[in-house]
Amino acid sequence: MTGSLTDRRARLLGPGVPTFYAAPVHIVRGAGVWLWDADGRRYLDAYNNVPHVGHAHPKVVAAVSGQLATLNTHSRYLHDAILDYAERLTARMGHGLSQVLYVCTGSEANDVALRMAQAATGQTGLIATDAAYHGNTALVSAVTASRTPIGGRPGLARLVPAPDRPGAATPEGFAAGVRAAVAALQAEGHGVAAMILCPYLANEGFPDLPAGFFGPAAAAVRAAGGLVIADEVQPGFGRLGSHLWAHDRAGLVPDIVTLGKPMGNGYPVAAVVAGTGPMAAFRDRFRYFSTFGASPVAAAAALATLEVLEEEGLQARAAATGRMLRERLAALVPPWRATVRGTGLFLGLAFPDAAAARAIEDGLRAEGVLTGRTGRDDAVLKIRPPMPFDAGHADTLAAALARVLARTPPPS
Repeated sequence: MTGSLTDRRARLLGPGVPTFYAAPVHIVRGAGVWLWDADGRRYLDAYNNVPHVGHAHPKVVAAVSGQLATLNTHSRYLHDAILDYAERLTARMGHGLSQVLYVCTGSEANDVALRMAQAATGQTGLIATDAAYHGNTALVSAVTASRTPIGGRPGLARLVPAPDRPGAATPEGFAAGVRAAVAALQAEGHGVAAMILCPYLANEGFPDLPAGFFGPAAAAVRAAGGLVIADEVQPGFGRLGSHLWAHDRAGLVPDIVTLGKPMGNGYPVAAVVAGTGPMAAFRDRFRYFSTFGASPVAAAAALATLEVLEEEGLQARAAATGRMLRERLAALVPPWRATVRGTGLFLGLAFPDAAAARAIEDGLRAEGVLTGRTGRDDAVLKIRPPMPFDAGHADTLAAALARVLARTPPPS
């Protein structure tokens, strides 16, 4: 059945549409931290952050279906839920981040944030790391490292060495790359509108960095008149355990924050959160409206997700489970010359190369545990489960990993 679906997928969707694992999984149902395939086999989901508070959470399902049965239209009509969520979200932000612009995806959020920075500063230059992924609109692709845009990377974008590079592994080393990018953008007449960072460096393989690491780089951007954008699409909403937002854990004060995947627990809603100045500049410069981004159903999904996160104490659970799981992982991997990274429910095993990480990823899939890979060379096994993941689930993952490592020869 999987083979026929794979063939049909290629015929109908075209080439190059990715799937996970050497043997793709045909998933038909999810609940909590579990997924089931078409043959009824159950898998522990240790990867998906979209169902942030758990697959098919009953409170989110009820909120979405109830609102859909009542009203679903756009934000050009008045509706309480859109404002209720904006109030609750900004109350949990700080740093003067007081206004919300709703969109549907993280890509859209980052696209708006970059344009917002350009409008607020009157400059166009953009800075990101050389291993970043921030989405796939035309503008966001300019600051995404995985593919060079057709026609080449535009002159307004500069990618600086990420902290996984030896020369950028210290705060001053990273800032030196940012200052060089600032100087180049100024020399070419672009100036600096923004530096955009995932404060956890999720796609850069999330190297462990001390709080305040980004301070000198942010200072260099602000000295040039630019803004700092924190892309919280992956690490936000309490996943890191210690803090609700990765920028607070990193000691980074952002001018703009972008949110995406986890915000609606699978319903497509995302947001840009900013202070009054950048938001007013964007609204003055661009005629922007998202039909679906601020719908009553999107607001219902986001409200229910935030309520579940807090009512069920999922941030505190992420902290406790993450500490325990990190210790278990560290005890298993020394023969593989792998290192454990991360915090809360965003952990990784950094292997010597992508082949080793791929072998473990596929081995875990055979054991009924789903993980992923990330990092510059896809050599970091990514463990980023739904937030209800608890100590028992961590035991299941660690036991499966022990079996896979025992039967897989480590690299020579």
